[in-house]
This record gives sequence, C-alpha cells and structure tokens, in this order.
Amino acid sequence: MDVNNITPREIILGILLEITENGAYSHLAIRSALDKYQYLGKQDRSFITRICEGTLERMITIDYIIGQFSTVKVSKMKPVLRGILRFSVYELKYMDSIPPSATCNEAVKLAQKKGFRSLKGFVNAVLRNIARNLDALSFPDPHSSPLDSLSITYSMPLWILELWKGSYSLLQIEEFLKAFLSPSPTTIRINPLKTSKEDLISELKADGIKVSDETGIPNALFISNYDYLGKIPAFQSGKFYVQDLSSMQVSLWAAPKKGDYVIDVCAAPGGKSIHMAELMEGSGIVEARDISPYKVSFIKENIERCQLPNIRPMVADARILEQEKIRQADIVIADLPCSGLGALGKRSDMKYKLTPQMCQDLVLLQREILHTVQQYVKPGGVLMYSTCTINPAENEENVSWFLESHPHFTLERQQQILPEEKLNDGFFLAKLLCQATGKNMPNR
Repeated sequence: MDVNNITPREIILGILLEITENGAYSHLAIRSALDKYQYLGKQDRSFITRICEGTLERMITIDYIIGQFSTVKVSKMKPVLRGILRFSVYELKYMDSIPPSATCNEAVKLAQKKGFRSLKGFVNAVLRNIARNLDALSFPDPHSSPLDSLSITYSMPLWILELWKGSYSLLQIEEFLKAFLSPSPTTIRINPLKTSKEDLISELKADGIKVSDETGIPNALFISNYDYLGKIPAFQSGKFYVQDLSSMQVSLWAAPKKGDYVIDVCAAPGGKSIHMAELMEGSGIVEARDISPYKVSFIKENIERCQLPNIRPMVADARILEQEKIRQADIVIADLPCSGLGALGKRSDMKYKLTPQMCQDLVLLQREILHTVQQYVKPGGVLMYSTCTINPAENEENVSWFLESHPHFTLERQQQILPEEKLNDGFFLAKLLCQATGKNMPNR
C-alpha cells in the first residue's frame, strides 16, 4: 500500500481493528500509527486521535444506536464494516463540525475501497437513517432500569456498574462516568533538578503550549494545545515527566529522605521511581524493577531522558523473594498490576477487555506480591501500596487482609481517590509502617 494515498479515515479503521479485533492496547496502537504517518499535519493527527479515542469511549452507546437501525446484529457484522459504522456513528452523534452527508459519503467510499462494494447500500442506508433520527433515539429508562440506562448512556459494561453499586450510590457512579468522558489536560511533574516552575512555564508558553499551575501540588502543571509530546524540547531534555496528580501522591506520602534505599517493585514506565529519585535530590538508590526486559526498556528510556544518577533499572519478578534484600529497604513502592477501573478515562479500551474473573485473579496476584515484597522493608520502614482502580477487593480489602496476615505492619493512612473532572483518575494508596520492634516482627 502506498502510505501517501491512505486517508485519515482509513488509518482510523486500521487502528480500531487492531484494538477491537487483535487485542492491541489503544494508546500503543494510536501511537504506532501516528509514528508511521508522521508526515500528516497537526489537524489530521488530532482528527485521527479524537475519532479513535471517542469511538472506543462510546462504543457501547454506538453499538446500541446501530442496533436500532440495522437488520444485522453488530456482533454478526464483518469486522471492517463494523469498524466503519462505529466511527462514522461517532462522527454523526458527537462531531457537529462534520456534515452528516460527508460522513456517510466517506464511509461508503471506504467500504468500497476495502472490498465491500456489494454492501455499500447497506452502509449508506444505516448511516443516513441514523443521521435523520439522532434526535429521536430511544434509550433505557433511568427510573425503571437505572444501571442499564447508565451503561448505554455512558458506555460502561454492566458488570462494572454492578460492582460499584455495592460501594457507591448511583449519583456517585454517574459522576465517575461523567469524569471518564470529560476532556482533561495533560498533567506533568516538574523536575526541580533541571528547572524551576517559572522557567518551565515560560519555556512551554514560548512553544505555544497552554499551561496552568492550578493543580494544588507545588511541582505539578496542566498543559494542553500541543501536537506531539515527544517533540516538546522541555520533555526531550527531561525537565518534566507526565504523571497523574493522584499517582504523584505515592512518592509524597512515602516522604523519602536523602540517602534512602528504595525498591519500586513494578516500576514501568518509571514515573514513581523518578519522582522518588528527584525527592532524594539525586542521593541514595532507587531500584526500579519490572518483570521483563521490554518493560524495563521504558524505565531506561525515561531515566536517560531525566538524567538521574540514583536510579538502577533491573529485571525482576516481584513474586520471587530475593533473600539478600530482606529487611534492607527504607521504602518499598508496590504500585501493583490491577484492573485499572480508575483510569478508564485514559484507557477506555480496558473496560471491554476486563472480566470479573480477571479482577478476582488480580486480587490473588496482588496478595502474592505484597506477601513477598513486604519482607524487603526494614524495621521502621515504609511499604506503599497503590493501584489505579476503584474496587474494594483490590484496595481496602487487600489492606485488611495484609494487616491480618502481617501484624508487624500498621496502617498509617489510606485513601480511595475518586475520579474528578479535569483533575484525577480513580486511584488508591495506603501507607503501611513496619514496626521497629515487637514480638510479631519475623526473623530474617
């Protein structure tokens, strides 16, 4: 295929098929496509990103709409046609700037180009019917079927809503869902070893980037109105790191001191490790570990960019105990694999990949890792447990289990951070202290 003849909508279709049919992660699939077609202008790149992300965010809603006008069930459609209809319906319903006739015509042309000439009439009829009836769509009644209504309106799998209903009110759940679908600026953390807030703000604004320091955290900023993060000179030179506000709390709660020995057991891509190293002002050691060379490569990339001398990247399985590390660490960071139910605003494809069984399996994995890595914490040291999910089984219940199983630890504090528009993902963190003395302290 001549890449120079490929259209933005054809690129969008390819990305969506990679995600929905081949199981690719959305952020990687989008990034890979944009890297491949770097010759595209800012407008086309923004269009591709928005359509892909928006279609994934709203896919349950979109499929529900298609189902009202198609004689063929969405699940029974050819993947290519399903993909074309999905992103075209997103355009029709959520992008007023594009004339419906243009959306329908481009969809028909793309179906023909992809070898579905005989079905162009079907594509045209479905989309034009939807376009004519957008204001007359029927949705589940919020009074008689509140969870069904929330599921279709905000495009969230029903089982996730049922899980949350055990801990939160319908009003709270709806606020989560609104936050996930609200546009938010990128949150960055300033590297104080390389620049000051004032200098970084000036540099970013000089590059045409919109900046706000109304984050509530001293070294954090919101940025927007940029094309490609990797092209920002201040990012290339390690003057800032992209990190959510709630994630920053882990290192702030841990409160490392100069010269501390820190083990971050599931560190990739390295944000918390780098933050710890910055707070230690380049002193001590932070071991930034993860399970595979591939994951550790991301840590190495970020270390090189930030140029911090006190981080050691290494491949290690957090489930396997290293005897020589027992009771050696001042701080252990355990930001563990989780269901990611608090980060669905950034990783909307995950809600379609997750299952209840996967959540149950993750609880067992988290407990296995916690049991292993707690042994690295020295008396008087800190174990920081965190996840980017909203699920009591992975969060508060795991902390309760941990304290019952490891009585030489005490809980200093814990917090479930709930999603807020333009501010935070959902996030959980707990600060656990290893007793300096006591009969419950296990022997090495």
